[in-house]
Amino acid sequence: MTDFQLIGVWFNQENFSIMPVKIRLARRGRKKKPYYHIVVADARAPRDGRFIENLGSYNPMTKPASIELDVDKAFSWLEKGAQPTDTARAILRFKGVLYKKHLQRGVKKGALTQEQADAKLTEWIDAKEAKVAARVAATAEAVEQFRKEVSGVAKKKEVVADTTEAQEAFRGEEEAPASDVEAVADAPVAEETPAAPEAAVEAVTEAVAEEAPAVVEATEETVEAVAEAKEEVAEAVEEVKEEVAEAKEAVAEAVAEETPAASEEE
Repeated sequence: MTDFQLIGVWFNQENFSIMPVKIRLARRGRKKKPYYHIVVADARAPRDGRFIENLGSYNPMTKPASIELDVDKAFSWLEKGAQPTDTARAILRFKGVLYKKHLQRGVKKGALTQEQADAKLTEWIDAKEAKVAARVAATAEAVEQFRKEVSGVAKKKEVVADTTEAQEAFRGEEEAPASDVEAVADAPVAEETPAAPEAAVEAVTEAVAEEAPAVVEATEETVEAVAEAKEEVAEAVEEVKEEVAEAKEAVAEAVAEETPAASEEE
């Protein structure tokens, strides 16, 4: 059996039957985990049955949905007259196949050159891929943030000591003239100012002392929340156990009541 194609439909040379061609999705995968093949098939064939050519795949279970498509083949079938379904048309629009068809129509009419059409298509595809990449990055960041929130890990606060004043004082001592150094040496010990490193150490100690209660408080709140959650779960389990026991007793009583009645009827 040999077939030939004309204006988007296939003809069988034996009986000249018309075979309308569709670009559609064929379901694959298991239950509740579907993915689809983008195929060119006879409109009368079963959804997951025979097809003429496979153009790519579509997986709606990922976020964002992943699409792999041979743009050139899809464009070739559109030029031949194949009719896409609504979902397939949306996929072709997303991947730029319909935009390419629009540009090629302009080339045929003389409104654009082939180089201009190719440049416009490349620019459009780059912009679309940039949007998709940004969305993928945002999704990954949101998932990571959700995992951090669920894990309950307290954020560590970094304490950075302000040593700018100490460094300036130290440099000032190094750059002091010899007369000032002699004057300081001749001065009594009681008039000496505290050293800059000691001041820096005191500043760091005070900062750590101020931040420590907050960190301890946050840790205690997290522990209390976990303990309360455990208590609520335990109470819920006990309630479920009591309800199951009551249900078993009710069933046993119903069976005991029905058994004498059945024996009396016999």
